[in-house]
Amino acid sequence: MLVCILAAPIFAQADGTTSLKKFYDDTNSISANFHQVVTDTKGQKIQDVVGVMQLKRPNKFRWDYKKPFEQQIVSDGAQVWLYDIELAQVTVRPFSKALNASPAALLAGGNHLDQNFNLVNLKRDDGLDWVSADPKDVDSGFSNISLGFKSNKLQEMDLVDSFGHLTKIVFTEFKANPRIDEKAFTFKPPKGVDVLGE
Repeated sequence: MLVCILAAPIFAQADGTTSLKKFYDDTNSISANFHQVVTDTKGQKIQDVVGVMQLKRPNKFRWDYKKPFEQQIVSDGAQVWLYDIELAQVTVRPFSKALNASPAALLAGGNHLDQNFNLVNLKRDDGLDWVSADPKDVDSGFSNISLGFKSNKLQEMDLVDSFGHLTKIVFTEFKANPRIDEKAFTFKPPKGVDVLGE
């Protein structure tokens, strides 16, 4: 009986908010594969892509979309580069303007979660610990971001944008605190591409 009483607080702590904060405290870098599916307000699939992501705090990340089209999103902590290979076009923005309360900022940013997001635990019957992170910035482009954890490892992100589209990102081959070369977070526009930005 004493064992059950002593163990109770440990089980009580298994929730999304606790997992998210532990994720921040214990994780300085990440690498993972991802599968991203976007559906519209009627549930119709409008995008289905796979790729690889790398992240290093603070504010450095790289998302390489592989199939069915190639695209790169790279942040060196100061600027964010979006390279559409098919269009031969690069868009660049200051990190602060591009990602103040976005999903990338939520994952790669500093530890000031409560300043940019309202955090609420969610209950779902899928074995994951979920937390809802609503951006406080109404101009972030997202109305809701939900993160699902298992053993404090990020498994899934669900994002609802201002148009009501749902983006579901499932992570596999998740590695916490891998060594990542700084070169992964530098971007030099290839010759011949159009560069747009501020």
